[in-house]
Amino acid sequence: MIEKLQRRFALSRKGAIDVIKGSLFSALQNISFMLPVSLLYCLVRDMVNNELTSSQIPFYVIGSIVCAVFIVICTVFQYNSTFLATYVETGVRRISLAEKLRKIPLSFFGKKDLADLTSSIMNDCAVLETSESHAVCPLIGAIISTTLISLSLLFFNWKMALAAIWVLPVAFAIIAFASGVQKKLAEKSMTAKIACEDGIQECMETMHDLRANNAEKIYIEGLVKKIRQVESRLIKSELGTAVFVVSAGLVLRLGIATTALVGAILLTKGEIDILTFFMFLLVASRLYDPLEGTLQNLAAIIATNSNIERMNEIMDYSIQTGSNKLINKGCDICFENVGFSYNDGEKVLDNVSFTAKQGEVTALVGPSGGGKTTISRLAARFWDINKGKISVGGMDVSKIDPETLMSLYSIVFQDVTLFDNTVMENIRLGKKDATDEEVMAAAKLANVEEFVEKLPDKWNANIGENGCELSGGERQRISIARAFLKDAPIILLDEATASLDVENETAIQTALSRLIKNKTVVIIAHRMRTVSGADKIVVLKDGVVAEQGSPEELMKEEGIFSHMVKLQTESQNWTLA
Repeated sequence: MIEKLQRRFALSRKGAIDVIKGSLFSALQNISFMLPVSLLYCLVRDMVNNELTSSQIPFYVIGSIVCAVFIVICTVFQYNSTFLATYVETGVRRISLAEKLRKIPLSFFGKKDLADLTSSIMNDCAVLETSESHAVCPLIGAIISTTLISLSLLFFNWKMALAAIWVLPVAFAIIAFASGVQKKLAEKSMTAKIACEDGIQECMETMHDLRANNAEKIYIEGLVKKIRQVESRLIKSELGTAVFVVSAGLVLRLGIATTALVGAILLTKGEIDILTFFMFLLVASRLYDPLEGTLQNLAAIIATNSNIERMNEIMDYSIQTGSNKLINKGCDICFENVGFSYNDGEKVLDNVSFTAKQGEVTALVGPSGGGKTTISRLAARFWDINKGKISVGGMDVSKIDPETLMSLYSIVFQDVTLFDNTVMENIRLGKKDATDEEVMAAAKLANVEEFVEKLPDKWNANIGENGCELSGGERQRISIARAFLKDAPIILLDEATASLDVENETAIQTALSRLIKNKTVVIIAHRMRTVSGADKIVVLKDGVVAEQGSPEELMKEEGIFSHMVKLQTESQNWTLA
């Protein structure tokens, strides 16, 4: 049962146990509300039979107090086991999702956008929090308590009991029959929400481009349409739910009428007495109250199916595994007949073979879309290849845990990501236990010191969200400083100097030359002057290795590399007429 609850509602094991506890306490709370009815029945019986004496009055007074205290106790336990436990479970679920996303291969993120994943962690968790606290436990509790009360009624009079409870399966059947409709409505609402969130996020991220092109008005008009679409979908979803819930509620109300009608017939026939008739009317009026809310809860639970499926998709996604022990001998990176594609039927790399030797600089060049960045990502096992083998010092990277493997790499990405923190802490990301002196030394190698000393708070200056207070070149130098600080045996540089001016690019290359001793360096670049000092050039075109060798050898071949060098030389000499 626990495993089924975990799967059905995307719960942890403790969360599933808490749902069971919450359901039992919800059932106990519903039953506790029937105690005053039983006490009232006994009081009326004694009064009708003239058996009520002064000595019995304290019994009913104390009984009323006991009922009230019991109801309060049940309510407190019910609240703690549903609401408070659910809030804790929501935190556990968000942490579990974040931890899973940390281990999932990057290929998964290529299929998802940021708004979708953010919605899964924040919105889906919030929806399930409400569902579990307000719907799941009350629903299961209502079913348990109603079943027990219904069975007890059968012992009194089965005809009256059937007159009271026949509406229950009918009402639930109506909601269950509507589950398919509600699921489709919920999925359409979710799609509209994600499209709207995407639009809002894109609007905020590209506002400078929109303003530069006087496109704000047109974009906002499209965004308003998406917002209206969300509004329309939610109204339709609520209407679709209301139609079935209200219909089921009306059926429940028929139970009181049939109880009164059957009771009146049996009373006239003398099959029951007035007290039994009175008791069943009391019970019937109280029996349906938790169920009316339960019907709405059932509709809410059905509507959460799409949220649960989205979360289970993340939790079920296979992660990259491997040994936590490095067994490499040296740090030569060797690609052997590697084939890779992001999507089925779409080849990105085909039969790629080359070796980036330790102590040398290997440059990956070629036209855009040739697979250069993909190769650097595969070397660090951001994705797993489809065929062939990638090894580091003879060690197959596919058999090593990704986090363990990353201890061998310092990477500078083409798109720099910085955090809303100080310069010092952004560089320290490369080595969390680094001293301030070590951070400053790495920063000096990357020429970060040059602009940091001009900032108001120098090393403790906050650089804003994603380094918005810095220029593109300054941001890139901080990223390079991280790689220097980590001081790993393999360095991957993806257009690391693309945002630097000629002077700073030269300074960074000088610093790199001091670092490559006994290290494997792979550089991806489009500017030929950046790779002019490389030991080996690998030219990629359309996912295959078109040429490889030293710069001098490739220039003699007069192939792709030679052509690229000549074109860039001509462009550098270009002037305005």
